Amino acid sequence: MKYQLISTLIAGVIIMSCNSTDNPFFSEWDTPFMVPPFDLIKVEHYLPALKEGIERQKVEIAAIVNSSEQPDFSNTIEAFEASGRFLERVENVFDNISGTDATDELDNIEEAYSSIKSDHRSDILLDEKLFARIKAVYEKTERKRLTVEQSTLLNKIYQDFSRNGANLESRDKQELREINAELALLKIEFGQNIRKENNSWEIVLEDEADLVGLPKRVRQSAAQLANERNQPGKWLFTLDKPSWIPFLQYSSRRDLREKIYNAYINRGDNNNQLDNKERLVKIINLRIRRSELLGYETYADYVLERSMAGKPKAVYDLLDKLWQPALKRAHAEAVEIQQLIDQEGGGFKLQSWDWWYYSEKIRQAKYNIDETQLRSYFEINNVRQGAFLVANRLFGITFTERTDLPIYHPEVKTFEVKEADGRHLGILYTDYHPRQGKQVGAWCNGFRSQSNRKGNWVSPVAINVCNFSRPTRELPALLSFYEVTTLFHEFGHALHGLLRNRVYTNQLMPRDFVELPSQIMENWAMEPEVLREYAIHYESGEVIPEELIEKITKSRLHNQGFEMVEYLAASFLDLDWHILTEVGQRDPNEFENASFAKMELLPEIISRYRSPYFNHIFSGGYSAGYYSYIWAATLDTDAFQAFKDTDLYNPELAAKYRKYILGLSGTEDVAVTYRRFRGRDAEIEPLLARRGLLNEH
Repeated sequence: MKYQLISTLIAGVIIMSCNSTDNPFFSEWDTPFMVPPFDLIKVEHYLPALKEGIERQKVEIAAIVNSSEQPDFSNTIEAFEASGRFLERVENVFDNISGTDATDELDNIEEAYSSIKSDHRSDILLDEKLFARIKAVYEKTERKRLTVEQSTLLNKIYQDFSRNGANLESRDKQELREINAELALLKIEFGQNIRKENNSWEIVLEDEADLVGLPKRVRQSAAQLANERNQPGKWLFTLDKPSWIPFLQYSSRRDLREKIYNAYINRGDNNNQLDNKERLVKIINLRIRRSELLGYETYADYVLERSMAGKPKAVYDLLDKLWQPALKRAHAEAVEIQQLIDQEGGGFKLQSWDWWYYSEKIRQAKYNIDETQLRSYFEINNVRQGAFLVANRLFGITFTERTDLPIYHPEVKTFEVKEADGRHLGILYTDYHPRQGKQVGAWCNGFRSQSNRKGNWVSPVAINVCNFSRPTRELPALLSFYEVTTLFHEFGHALHGLLRNRVYTNQLMPRDFVELPSQIMENWAMEPEVLREYAIHYESGEVIPEELIEKITKSRLHNQGFEMVEYLAASFLDLDWHILTEVGQRDPNEFENASFAKMELLPEIISRYRSPYFNHIFSGGYSAGYYSYIWAATLDTDAFQAFKDTDLYNPELAAKYRKYILGLSGTEDVAVTYRRFRGRDAEIEPLLARRGLLNEH
């Protein structure tokens, strides 16, 4: 198999020049708060450390399996949960750096390690003796003797094994091993292809006439990027969002808008060496077969078993409930745009690459909002400080920049997080701008997770990674309002990691719940009371004027039909792929066109993600789970409404939110967790109102 060949070849190519004395992973880190010593870590350190981590965990597992003691919660469940800490430390660094600063060497290591990691995981989950001990504890332990968190952990670990083949016959276990290994490599290749194609595409403009309609800020950014890439005196645009989105919004050159837009939506679908169509079909087929082996009707049933939704039908029911009102609103928006095109004598029918341009024109005409003016109030450091301020008002915590911590890139900043009384809570890294080798998008991850095993408190180290507008020679980094809400969103994820209060790290966190702590923060970002705190003009120091806040509020529902439809279309597409029951050769483009036709998607709107570059579901952790954002939106709007009905910084409500949603989530059924906070289940009306769909419903 390909993954075996790669593993053998790469392992032989990588220079193993380091040993336990010069590899920083093999010693305690002599850094403040024991953060990773990025200044000492080299590429050649990763693979030996990863392999050592696997060997150490094997020894730890063997000690559990070969114990002469009768299996109990302590010597089996807790011992298993605590295993692999060294490996986790190495993987956390490697995975993060592979996402932010990938090189060919790191890509090769990632591919080589995928098969090694998959084999190791299969060795654990298919170990009959280990599972026998876990099963004995699961079946014989009196639950009343366990805490709620311990009982939840026991259930999760047992299910981890039973859901991943522990009960299969030997022949089926071997097939499952092969499927797991092949899937691991395919997912890595899928993501690498998108990053490479995204980072390799560019358009260079040499005539200033080609820039008609573009604001000065956009021109400056393009000129600076061209200069950095040895194209002085020209203007360069890429497929990074801070580059292509403003071009589509403002460029009067319809032909160039079409060119950039098509380059973006055809990533992974260009019939070249980076094409993902065949790869994604292999992934789907392997997932179908894997689900069959494990006894599930579909892969979606397998995934959703441990979600809040529970079943594919529940997801479809929610999407259907939102789809028609969203489609109705989007249709009205399309009619309005076509009327504007006709009024201007355009002489053409609205196409998907026109939507951004004319929607922005309508927004300016209706609400008199100049985005360049708006950006002037969203300097990146002020916006981040605004997010910090919200957390301080809610939970009393503080964020202090540290300049003495090792960083992996000059643009990275670090902050120490403290309780109100000055006690250390954790560390937050921020990495905000696009660069070569960085994955597209925005995410939150961690270099270390919080735990409190046997009273040994381990503080978390979180990281927010984004791809926001860069500063230019003339201007600081000024964010669009979309980027502002993205910063708050990822910061919400970071708060979830920083404010956890649990014993174990190995806890179940359903995808359709985990977006609640991130999305609720976006609500604070848009509140006038909060805007007045952080929206400060980068030159004059003037607080954002009331009339501009009013315009933001009034324009909040602008283009909401488009945004909902493109998102929901991707959610339907994801689920349609993962309810398939038969392995076969499929044309991904024909499949998704059929999916879009079934839902009657407007031809003027393209799904937010097309299959060949749908990283969330084919490379990331959101397969059969992209709906999670809208499921969690039901939770976040309902939860935020509790603050709106009382006080944005209601101390009693904030304390409950911190304790249950941030602190203890994952230690019990998250539906129970939400009810502990809210006093009831979430209601959908606040979501419909927020998205302007209440009257359409």
